[in-house]
Amino acid sequence: MSGKPLESLTRREIETLGRRKRPADKPPVELTIESMDDQGRGVARLDGKVVFVANALPGERVVARYTRLRGRYDEAMAEQYLERSPHRVEPRCTHANICGGCVLQHVSRDEQLRIKQARLADNLERLGSARPERWVEPVAEAPWGYRSRARLGVKHVPKKGGVLVGFRERAGHRLADLNACEVLHPRVGQQISNMKSQLTELEARARLPQIELSMSGWREDTAAPDDRSGALVFRHLDDLSGADEDRLIGLVDSLELAAYGQAGGPDTVAPLRASHAVTMGYDLPDFGLRLQFGANDFTQVNMAVNRRMVAQALAWLRPEEFDRVLDLFCGIGNFTLPIARTAGQVFGVEGAAGAVARARDNAKLNAIDNCAFEVADLSDASTCKALFDGRPQALLLDPPRSGAAAVVEAMRHLPKTSLPTRIVYVSCSPASLARDVQGLTQALGYTLRQAGIVDMFPHTNHVESMALLER
Repeated sequence: MSGKPLESLTRREIETLGRRKRPADKPPVELTIESMDDQGRGVARLDGKVVFVANALPGERVVARYTRLRGRYDEAMAEQYLERSPHRVEPRCTHANICGGCVLQHVSRDEQLRIKQARLADNLERLGSARPERWVEPVAEAPWGYRSRARLGVKHVPKKGGVLVGFRERAGHRLADLNACEVLHPRVGQQISNMKSQLTELEARARLPQIELSMSGWREDTAAPDDRSGALVFRHLDDLSGADEDRLIGLVDSLELAAYGQAGGPDTVAPLRASHAVTMGYDLPDFGLRLQFGANDFTQVNMAVNRRMVAQALAWLRPEEFDRVLDLFCGIGNFTLPIARTAGQVFGVEGAAGAVARARDNAKLNAIDNCAFEVADLSDASTCKALFDGRPQALLLDPPRSGAAAVVEAMRHLPKTSLPTRIVYVSCSPASLARDVQGLTQALGYTLRQAGIVDMFPHTNHVESMALLER
């Protein structure tokens, strides 16, 4: 049958062919896990074919159930452990085996950090042909209840009793049926069951696909009584009725948060009631700073780790009284303003106009007048080249996952005297960091002095990191 053209197959043959490709038709298999991939899955081989196994660790022998069949590889879920890794722990969350929000809860904390550091080292060597002179200790903090920002899916599923709220399942694209989340800020993470019940009562329950959480990040000893502010932004595909607005206001009031709606793109985010307009913020007490942000501004998701990350970046950058510093992808001033505390001048550049406006406001809020901000396209090499006209002594890079390729390319066309002496590179992608480090070291003569991970997302496969390069 496999040799026949598809159009010549009978209906029964087509149905049989489809059944053969269904994971449920394949019996569980015994596998030995050889390694771990970048998504946190165990890697095994069966009859020469790679099988990616969720919830499995290197060295383990498992019985796994197939979840997806592919041409070049298959996917499976470990369900029984014949030999266990010494690094296996019991997940704290009851949904850990289903929810795709955290894929490493079954791994001990120390091993999670080791895995992420090893992944960073592998990317630097394999893609960047680079190895730091010194590895630094991971920047890490308490791994539970840390997420002050999150985007939660919402779906009305009558067969499951109403509205679901949470992250996608590990296998497939369905929404996981959660009742709580151990990594979200507790004010929301421990109230998901209540949120589901309340959202099921909405008239628009089938037309509300997403909720975005945004929480302030004040440290306990710096918070004012009214600083525990936060917001839920409800994405709604149709206009909300007055009754639905009242229900959402009641839900968010019970969580002591603010309620925002979003009818379209990011520019449509607005409070559902004027009384719910809130400006959130976080502190950087090492630098005497308080930064503010709005419900749809980008901020780091882990405020405790962010404080330590900023402190380490400044210790590496070593800005001095007469230094000129360039901060590219500056956002709302997370690094720019701390740098301004000791540098002579700081120039922050960002592609998002709203973030730049917020950064300027934060400079005024903190009475900082030795920094300036500009909106510019940092994916354009010619634009980036012009930013070095002031001959900065130091450069801080904090790009998106795509990296800073245009910046590195621009620097290749600068005179050597215009190149900064020190570069601190904060990365959310080991691969793009490695490629940029290769350009900086091989083409521009920088040396990779230090590198290490920043565990911004405990229990996930995301690897954030920081590197110091010097000429």
